Amino acid sequence: MNITELVKRELKTQAKAISEVAENIDSSVEKAVKIIYNCTGKVVVTGMGKTGIIARKIAATLSSTGTTAIFLHAAEGIHGDLGIIQKNDVIIAVSYSGNTEEVVSIIPYFKLHKIPVIAITGNPASRLANNSDVVINCFVKKEYEPFGMIPTASTTAALAIGDAISVVLLKLRNFRESDFIKYHPGGTIGKKLILRVSDLMHKGENNPVVSYREIMKKVILEMTGKGLGCTSIVDENGKLVGIVTDGDLRRFLQKGKTDLNISVTEVMTKSPKSVSENTLAIDALNVMEENKITMLPVINDKNEPIGMLHMHDLINAGIV
Repeated sequence: MNITELVKRELKTQAKAISEVAENIDSSVEKAVKIIYNCTGKVVVTGMGKTGIIARKIAATLSSTGTTAIFLHAAEGIHGDLGIIQKNDVIIAVSYSGNTEEVVSIIPYFKLHKIPVIAITGNPASRLANNSDVVINCFVKKEYEPFGMIPTASTTAALAIGDAISVVLLKLRNFRESDFIKYHPGGTIGKKLILRVSDLMHKGENNPVVSYREIMKKVILEMTGKGLGCTSIVDENGKLVGIVTDGDLRRFLQKGKTDLNISVTEVMTKSPKSVSENTLAIDALNVMEENKITMLPVINDKNEPIGMLHMHDLINAGIV
């Protein structure tokens, strides 16, 4: 038994199942998205068993991308939890067979209160499908499941549909990275929201700054002494006019120039990219990546360099 090949085969089987489900998607999904987008209440995603776990994940993804959603365990719904349902809500019922007793049993309650029901099922002829406002078909071939019984490809396909709907809604709502971060205040994602350049920059005596009147010998001492491999260059009024980095120094030497008594203005990069101390650390990272640089002078509203931010600072803080 070649375990590696078997795992690869199963992954390809599930990928093929998702591709086939994608081909069968029709305009019903557009209707479903519009119902959810226009919902003034919350989206309630319900299911049972392994499919219930998928329903819970769909609800979590919707909630983290701008659509208020909760998970309702279908069996708990039968025994009193239907009280969480309000008239402006929307239901997404996930059941591959479409005949899961617990799921089907709570559908009449939704219909009675005229709450829209969106079914994600592999059986368009099922009781769930026949009693839903919209049916999204997630049918996969029987041979894709072990023994034709164990839900693997079918649950993957249902999850993929839920994720796809979430992404479409995200785009319709013009949901941005900064919005996503607001829903994730903990861990690395939270740091991207909370940490600002002022929390990470080198300032005071640790901020490398040299006058434009200095020679390269003095510049190199400042770069190495502060340990950042760079220094801001200021004019007679203390305004930022340039930066010298290790890269600038290497390019200077590669040209065969060895005179370190040369003016820093002959070597520096003029009008460098910079950020303010109130800039989010994640935004500073984006500036670095867009401009293919690893350090940024931090300036105040007078264009005076008050700090230096290095890529290593972002890495150490867990932003990268």
